[in-house]
Formats: sequence, structure tokens, C-alpha cells
Amino acid sequence: MFDFTGKVAVVVGGTSGLGKAIALGLAQAGADVVASARSKPRVEEVASEIEAAGRRTLRIVSDVTDRKSLQSLHDDVHEAFGAIHILVYAAGITSRVPTLDCSEELWNSIMDVNLNGMLRACQIFGRTMIGQGYGRIINIASLSTFVAFHEVAAYCASKAAVGSLTRSLAVEWGGHGVCVNAIAPGIFPTELNRSLLETPRGQELLLRTPMHRFGKVEEVVGGAVYLASSECSFTNGEILTIDGGYMASGVNQ
Repeated sequence: MFDFTGKVAVVVGGTSGLGKAIALGLAQAGADVVASARSKPRVEEVASEIEAAGRRTLRIVSDVTDRKSLQSLHDDVHEAFGAIHILVYAAGITSRVPTLDCSEELWNSIMDVNLNGMLRACQIFGRTMIGQGYGRIINIASLSTFVAFHEVAAYCASKAAVGSLTRSLAVEWGGHGVCVNAIAPGIFPTELNRSLLETPRGQELLLRTPMHRFGKVEEVVGGAVYLASSECSFTNGEILTIDGGYMASGVNQ
């Protein structure tokens, strides 16, 4: 089980945080992995780690707000490997601001990365997967797919939409052998949120997590490996929470 020999994965937003952990986890599981993002040095760094795990990769920079950039990423990977079996969309941004003060420009920029970028990637890579009759797509959702957080309305709205779009694609593409699922991570210290977790807000998040700790990025890998595997053949439209029990929690003390 969970044999990734010959499988090719692309992780968009795969050079930091959860995306990087998933990219390296898939490589360690036996897949050839291309981790792409905007930063050339980070792309180079993760590619070297993938190669150190004995897997093949490419060094390709991409921008999720640019459809041509994502199309070039797809085309270069497909030309080099002959197929693309797995797509992970892990790109994301956020900004804390009272909703009354959230400009349309900020709102649109968050939506463009978190939601529109996901749509672009899924359309481009999904078309190839449907054509070959096989594919696994994993989108990174959030606890805010289900619940709201204070003063991050744009992020929450975008991630709620990620969950909805994941289900819609699962309904459309499941009959073509393409399983579309998402992971909703709990609280994992990353570059995106590390400073936040040192505030009273971080302590509230910790209090609401029954395991009384934040997650380690490596703890997302097992779920991602399953959703990316051939064994995930009847799991479709699922949003898997990996959250230490946060979403199960009511009163913890």
C-alpha cells in the first residue's frame, strides 16, 4: 500500500510551511515532486532536499496570480515526466484588519491567491488528469473553512470558498478518476502565523485545542500521503481536519 513509484506530484506553494512538509513527505514516500513558488532561492533549496531523498524534481518558479505562469509550470513538468498524478495547492496569504477597514484591493489580493489561484491550478492540472483518467488533488483549506476568526474576514471567506470549490470539483471530476479533497490544518506554527501565536490570540487557540499543543508541520504529511495515494480511490470531496481536536471542542475546562 501507498506505493508512489512512478507517480509525479506538483506542490504549488511547496517551498515553506505545510506545503514544503507535504512536498518532502511525498518525496520520501517515493513520488517525484516539483515544489514551486515565487522565490527562486526557496525553489532551489527544496529541490535539493527532494533530490537528497533520491527523487527527481525540477526547479520552476511560478506565480498563482498569473495563469500563464501556472500553465508553464504544468507544461514543463508534463514534458519532463510524461504525466502528472498529484496536485497540492498550498499557496495562501492573510492579513489581519477590521472588516470595516479592509480595502477592496486587500480583499481582492487575498481572494486572488487563496481562491482564484486554486481555481487556476485545478483547471490547468485537472484537465490533464481527466484526460489520463486518474488524478489526486489536495487543496489546503483551514479551520476558518468552518468557523470564523476575528478580523480576518477576507481570509475566512476565501477558505470557506476553498472548501466549497473542493466539493464542487469532486462532484464534477470524481467520475473521471480524479479525487479532489482538502486538508484543513489546525494551528501549526509557520512563517505565516508564528508571530500571531505569541499573542493572547495564540493562547486562546491553544486553549481551544484539546491536545494542549500546536501541531508540527510533519503531522500533516500522513493525511496528505493518504489523499495523494491510489488507495484514496473512494475518498472524494472530503475536507480532512488535522487539528488536534479543535473542531471537536466545546468547553475544554
